[in-house]
Amino acid sequence: MSDLKLPVRPVDVHFVLKDKVYDALKEAITSMDIYSAAEPPKLDERKLAEELGVSRTPVREAISRLEQEGLVQTIPRRGAFVVRKSKREILEMICVWAALEGMAARLATKHATDKELASLRKLFTTFDDADETGAQIDEYSETNTEFHQAIMRLSKCGLLIQIGEGLFMHMRSIRSQTIKERNRASQSIIDHIRIIEALEDRNTDLAERLVREHALNLAEHVKQYADYLE
Repeated sequence: MSDLKLPVRPVDVHFVLKDKVYDALKEAITSMDIYSAAEPPKLDERKLAEELGVSRTPVREAISRLEQEGLVQTIPRRGAFVVRKSKREILEMICVWAALEGMAARLATKHATDKELASLRKLFTTFDDADETGAQIDEYSETNTEFHQAIMRLSKCGLLIQIGEGLFMHMRSIRSQTIKERNRASQSIIDHIRIIEALEDRNTDLAERLVREHALNLAEHVKQYADYLE
């Protein structure tokens, strides 16, 4: 059993309780590094209820909803566990993400405002130095996630954004894990700056290609080095 702790916080019971509990658990699961431990994290209903400050009923309902989304698996006589994808599944998700984000970048060059595109550059103002990036790897990991989600939003295509968010919640953890490996953070910054420049120049074809290649480079890294997914 994994000792990895879900970073949950108490929720405000004055709102729709079951939705708040569901949102809290989903955010905790999708933001945690589920591949760093030997075993998938187990969800303890009693402990989660205590930490959230609620009864076990909304926690149980939230776990059921998360299971329908493929984030949680209930194993008879063992309990509920966070789902960890296989290498094959992750490679397929990255492939689809590459297509979606590439199209999002293409649309962003046509529909995003100059101010919106400039906001992408501001994300990396504190990570100009490679050594500094390594020292702030957890902070950079969050910035990396925000960057890719921002590109999707700047497409201004509602359905694309919706599909992307559904896919990204399964990819967020592997991104957090791999950004710490083999100096990928430093190369990531270089890639991101080139992407931002292409977007700012409204270079549609280049922006799409750079974003797609960036994602496929992640796939290649997972294929070669993510043995812990086997």
